[in-house]
Formats: sequence, structure tokens, C-alpha cells
Amino acid sequence: MQTEAMPVVNKFQLKEDLDPVFPKGVPWIRYHGIYKDLHINLVWPGKDLTLGVDSVGTISASLVTYAAIQALQPDLIINAGTAGGFKVKGACISDVFLVSDVAFHDRRIPIPVFDLYGVGSRQSFSTPNLLKELNLKAGKLSTGDSLDMSPQDEASIVANEATVKDMEGAAVAYVADLLKVPAIFIKAVTDIVDGDKPTAEEFLQNLAAVTAALEQAVAQVVDFISGKCLSEL
Repeated sequence: MQTEAMPVVNKFQLKEDLDPVFPKGVPWIRYHGIYKDLHINLVWPGKDLTLGVDSVGTISASLVTYAAIQALQPDLIINAGTAGGFKVKGACISDVFLVSDVAFHDRRIPIPVFDLYGVGSRQSFSTPNLLKELNLKAGKLSTGDSLDMSPQDEASIVANEATVKDMEGAAVAYVADLLKVPAIFIKAVTDIVDGDKPTAEEFLQNLAAVTAALEQAVAQVVDFISGKCLSEL
């Protein structure tokens, strides 16, 4: 979302691409710049051309990830964003998680082997030194295309052993895995899914404050990455 992206854009003084690398007519936006020894590209899916809201969800995430990899050939993808957290797993508002594994919770295909394909479980790129140095929380991420959680989704999320849930991560992981680009996932908790408050209300209430925590975490991660090889992360 734009609210998630702009604090990071401002932190690293990134500039909007005036000669877009993406197909004509799509709303996808790239900001770019150099920070220390790193070439940073920040890409967000932009606003829906019909309704004017942020283009959230797995479809936009998949398309933008594919297009960005094709156009920019990154060494590493950082999927940074907000997420719902589960208090039963120890998540609190503004906690920032470095994700160990990702999976889908709303692709139910009750046929042998297709069921595993639907879940699409994948490990993120392993960064043990990053996790230790920055003292981030670690947890599994479950992805679906709805902000709320149906009983069927909840059962799948429990099966996925997820601490946080979002609407993009597993889609980004699918494309990154397909094109063999390492990907890590940084998720900041805006709402407690198994808490007492309505999810949408709590999400909007905490979004601004939590994106500040997300920006700080992303900055720390980028600082840690600077000067290192992937194998040193």
C-alpha cells in the first residue's frame, strides 16, 4: 500500500521513475536510488485504475513481482508490509516479524497432491545472522485474498502454523521461487486477528503508527545488508 511504501521512500530519499520500466498503462510505480553500496528499487502496485484504492492482494503482487524481476534483475527481494498477528502465537501490535516460511490459506483443493499445490508452502531465504543481529521476531506467514478470516481460512492458518497473515507474501514467494530470486519477508502487525476488536477497524486505527515501525525495521535490514554477500546474511 502507498501508506506502507512512502515512509521507506522518504527514508532512503528514493526518486519516482519518470521513464517507467513497466508496460504502458499499468498503475505500478517504481522508486529508486542508491544507498551506500546498494541499488534500491521500491515497487508498489499503485492504485486500482477504476476504484482508486490500493491494488492489494495476490494477483497484483504476483504480476508486479514478475514484472519487477524481469525489468530490474534484483539480487534480493524484500517484501515489506503490514500483517495481522495472532496473540495465541505471541504477536502484539507493532511487532515486526522476519518470516521463516510462507503458505496460502484460501486455496483449498481437496485432491491428493493438488492440496499441497494449493497450500504452496515455501521457505524464505535463510538469513540467520540478520535475525540474530537485529533481534527481530521470527514466525510463519499465511497469505489469502481476504482481510477477514472465515472458519475454513482459520483452520488452514492453524495448519500452516502461522503467526502472521497477509494478502501478498505467498504470491511474492511463488514468483520469486519460480524465477530463482532470493526473497525475505518483513511484516509489521497492525491488528490482532484472534483479538476482541473488528479487524478492519483495528487495522485502520494502527496503520500509520505501525508503518513507522515497519520503516524503521526495513532501514535496519538494509543497513545490515549493505556491504555483505547474500551468504553472509
